Order: sequence, then structure tokens, then C-alpha cells
Amino acid sequence: MTNPKQTNRVAAVLLGAYVVLFTALAIHPYDRAVWFTENMTILPIVAILTVMYFRGARFSTTSYVLMSVLIFLHTIGGHYTFERVPFDFIKHLFSWERNNYDRIAHATVGFYAFAVAEFIEDGGFVKNKWMAVLFGLCAIMAVAAAYEIFEWQYAILSDPKAGLAVLGSQGDIWDAQKDMLCDTLGGIAASVLFLMLRRREGNSQRAQT
Repeated sequence: MTNPKQTNRVAAVLLGAYVVLFTALAIHPYDRAVWFTENMTILPIVAILTVMYFRGARFSTTSYVLMSVLIFLHTIGGHYTFERVPFDFIKHLFSWERNNYDRIAHATVGFYAFAVAEFIEDGGFVKNKWMAVLFGLCAIMAVAAAYEIFEWQYAILSDPKAGLAVLGSQGDIWDAQKDMLCDTLGGIAASVLFLMLRRREGNSQRAQT
């Protein structure tokens, strides 16, 4: 069961950590245009979650932690550009030919499937958790496709250097498809976690009756 006091504390700590990180990384980013574009896709998420929180529409501790991962990783990527984030240790550890920091960040987009499923089920919008999970996963896949379209248009319409930095393909012609796959895999992982935790909560409630 969710502990409201713990959730409130975790949400406050995560928001405070984001404000500190955002402020620190707003100083001398690699490319100001890239920094602005990348952060303009994250700030609305933070704003929406904050408004929902103060209006009483609150998520679980697990949801807030999962959602914060993308926010933190994306903020760091905006400072360096995703291609230039210091990631050599992981790159060499797995013998990657490219900097896959952006792929990992894309996987964390899928983590939002947990919060979507939680919101849908707890709000009574569906009859069972399986429909909530399916809706959450489909929502992530739709957002993933929409974001790739945004990157494509930005790369065409903006300054060429900034456009390529935001696109972050690093010469991979299948970059968009791989990014969407990472989003989806992250969503599947989050959905499995959601089902596991809901099953455990259900077992705990039955044991108490």
C-alpha cells in the first residue's frame, strides 16, 4: 500500500533535486539552442506533475521515482547534447561503437507506462489492470512516434548543427526505429513491474481479510 507521507517526502526531494540539477546545468551548456530545445520537452512534464500534485492528483512513490529518471537523464543530455554526455566507461564496458546514452534515456520514457496505468486504473477509467497496462503501453508507443516526428522536423527547420545534435542519430540510419524500440521495451518493463506490484498488493489485502 502507498504511504502518503513517504510519497510526499519523495516527491519533494525529487523536485528539489531537479531544480538544483536544472539550475546547475543551465550554466554554459555545450549548445544553448540544443539546451533550450531539450529542456522545453521536459519542463512541461515537471510543470504538469507539480500542478497535479498540488491539486490532489498524486501518484505512488514508485511512479514518481520512475518518472524522475527520464527527467534527470534528459536534463543532463540537454547540457552536453546526448551524443557528448560523458559515458565512455559504460561504452567501453559493453564494447559499444556509439554513445548509447540516448538509447538508455529513451528506455526511461517507457517508465511512464507505470504512471499511466496507475492513473487509469485508480481513476476507474477501465475495468481491470490489464486494460490499464495496455493503454499505458500504447500511450508510450504513440508518444515515442510523435517525438521522433518532432526531432525530424526540428532537424529540418532549425540551425543544421543544433538540428543534428537534437536528432542524435550519430550516423545510424535506423536511429528513429531503435529509439522507438527502446521506448517500447522500457514500457514493457514498467508494465511488468506494475502488474507485479498490483498482484502483491492484492495478495496482501486478501491476507488481511
